Amino acid sequence: ISFTQWKHIKMVESGTDSDTTIQQLKDSVMDFIKEREWQPFHDPKNVAMALASEVGELLDLFRWVKSDQAFKLLEDQETLGSVREELADIAMFIFDFATICDIDLTEAVNEKMRLNAKRYPIEKARGIAKKYNQLGEAQQD
Repeated sequence: ISFTQWKHIKMVESGTDSDTTIQQLKDSVMDFIKEREWQPFHDPKNVAMALASEVGELLDLFRWVKSDQAFKLLEDQETLGSVREELADIAMFIFDFATICDIDLTEAVNEKMRLNAKRYPIEKARGIAKKYNQLGEAQQD
């Protein structure tokens, strides 16, 4: 095993959400792609399609499961492992997409959260599962 391969394994084994930055994950994903010379295949269209495919694989794990049984399904370690793998695939394609499109995820998420705060004011949206344009006087920017 090469040092570069070991570096990726080490990050997976020792890194957690609380001590790993988004940039570190983006760099790790891009290193993986570059080492395999896959950059020509990683354009916005292809990565968006791959991301949608991985989301479909996650959804497939919950197909025909009633909503009230979804958490119970995750008590099965094999299923939970499959969910973790699909979620990791989704995250990696999100990091890939953000990198190739030069999108700062932290800025994008913060901007979207500010917009959602306007669209879904607490006093109108609390406990209600409706889209912002169905909440009455909520802003629709």
